[in-house]
Formats: sequence, C-alpha cells, structure tokens
Amino acid sequence: MKLVVGADHAGFPLKEEIRGYLERLGHEVIDVGAYNAEPSDYPDFAEAVGRVLMAKRAERGILICGSGVGVNVAANKMPGIRACMCHDTYSAHQGVEHDDINVLVMGARIVGSALAFELVASFLHAHFQKLEDRFVRRVAKVKAIESRYMPEAVKQHGGN
Repeated sequence: MKLVVGADHAGFPLKEEIRGYLERLGHEVIDVGAYNAEPSDYPDFAEAVGRVLMAKRAERGILICGSGVGVNVAANKMPGIRACMCHDTYSAHQGVEHDDINVLVMGARIVGSALAFELVASFLHAHFQKLEDRFVRRVAKVKAIESRYMPEAVKQHGGN
C-alpha cells in the first residue's frame, strides 16, 4: 500500500519508528516531515498529508503530534480527509470499516511504539464495509456536509 506519514516535532521520533515499521512491512511511504525534532507547527504537516491524499498519490495517511488533537482538527478541515485519532485498536479498524477514515492520527505523548505498531496494523488491515448500506449512507451524508460547507474546495479537489 502507498502511504503518507507526517508529524510535527513532538511526533517526529514516533513517526520515524512508524515509517521504518511500514517500510519493513513492504509499504511505499511518502514522508512529508518533520525531519527533525526542532519546533514546528502541526497544521503544516496535517495539510501536507492531506494534499498527498487529495492528489491521490497515497491511499491512506498517518499523522502524529504530541496529543494527536491538533493534527486531527487540522486534517479534517480539508475536503475528502476523514482523520480519526485512535489510541485503541478497535477504533483504528472500526473507523475504516464503518466511517471510511483515510488518516490514522496518534498522540506520541499518549501511545508508545508497541501500541502504535498495533494501531497501524489494525488501520491498514481494515477495509470499508461498502456492502453495508448503513455505512455507505452515513459516509455519503458526511460527504454531503462537506459539499455544503466547502463546495468550491470539493469541486476543485474532489471528495475522496
């Protein structure tokens, strides 16, 4: 699978571990930074991950900051991005299966690398249950909300 990863300075060390983990599993990884632990701003990395997904250069993304909250909020401002902060494996797979999330968000100050690897595995092994009418209907409603409030952005970039 082709994936995009990004993190601010607080998430940088965990991003590096996850990037290595993904590469060892055979995934192609686009790393949009940060590339060190120098202070940086989480919205920049949320936008970078979102842009890669909106351009369809990757199938899914992973974002990390200190708590996960900042990148989660920022990423969800972009058309077609459905980011979810997951600190348990159930949410990581259920978010994909029921809500078609395309970005896994984690807080580096909340989860350690062992749990992060489990979260990533749950996220990557899950598939949207598009044969379930209720899940398709609900995601369509989310996309409709996005179209109502961001019509030009959705038109320009398309909804994922």
